[in-house]
Amino acid sequence: MIGLHFGMPRSAPPAPLDDFNGFPPDALRFLRALARHNARDWFEEHRGRYDAAVLAPMRALVEEMDARLATFAPEITGSPKRSIFRIHRDIRFSNDKTPYKTHAAALFYHRDVGGAGAAGRTMQAAGFYFQIQPGNSFIGGGIWMPPTPTLKLLRVEIAEDPDALRAVLGAAPFRREFGELDRERMLVRTPRGVAVDAPGAELLRFRSFTAWQPIADRALASAALPDQLERAMRALLPLIRWANGALGLKAADRR
Repeated sequence: MIGLHFGMPRSAPPAPLDDFNGFPPDALRFLRALARHNARDWFEEHRGRYDAAVLAPMRALVEEMDARLATFAPEITGSPKRSIFRIHRDIRFSNDKTPYKTHAAALFYHRDVGGAGAAGRTMQAAGFYFQIQPGNSFIGGGIWMPPTPTLKLLRVEIAEDPDALRAVLGAAPFRREFGELDRERMLVRTPRGVAVDAPGAELLRFRSFTAWQPIADRALASAALPDQLERAMRALLPLIRWANGALGLKAADRR
C-alpha cells in the first residue's frame, strides 16, 4: 500500500545548514582554552561549545564557499562532510601526545580526487586551505610537500615550460594577494642533476607550491569573510590549475 514502508526506516534528510554569518566570539575563546586544557575530559565537557562555535559555522562557511567556487572554479569543491579536518590529532608517531589540534581547518579539493576525508586529499592535488586559530588564521593553498612521484611531475612541468609558472606567479592579482610562493623547506641548491643555469632552475628548488594570506582575528566574526576568501581564491586559482594540470587533473567550466 502506498505510504507504508517495511524493514529499516528511512533516514531523515540532513538538516539544512544555517547561513554563514561569521564565527561567534566563543570560537576563538574555545580554541584558546583548548590550547590550555588539551585533554579528553576537558574537551568532552566542552564539546557543545566546539560544535556550536567552531564546527557549525565552519560547515556553513564550507557550503557558502562551495557555492561560490561553482561559479569560477567548478572543478574545486567543498563538502561540509568531507572538507573539514578532524579536531583529533594523529598521535601514533608523534612525541606530542596532546589529543587535539588547537585550530580548525577546511580543504577545498579537486572533485576527481578521492581519499579518506580532508587529510587523505591533501597530498594528491592542489586545493584551497582555510584555517582558524587565534592569531594564526589564514587562507591559501596549492600543494604542500607532495610525495616524491608528485613532486617529480611538477618539476617536469617546470623544466619543460618554466615561463608558464613564472606567468602565474607574476600576475597582478597573485602578487597583490600573496606576494610570492612560500619558501618553507625550499632547497638551497637545485635538485641533483640539474644545472644551476638550467631553465627554471630557481623554480625547481621549491618542494612545495603554496601561498598564504593571513586573516585578522576580527575578520573571522564578519559575515563578509567569504568575500575575502573568494578574492584570495580567485587570485590563487591559476596556481591551483597549473599544479593540477601537471598532475593530469583538468579544469572545468561547469559543475
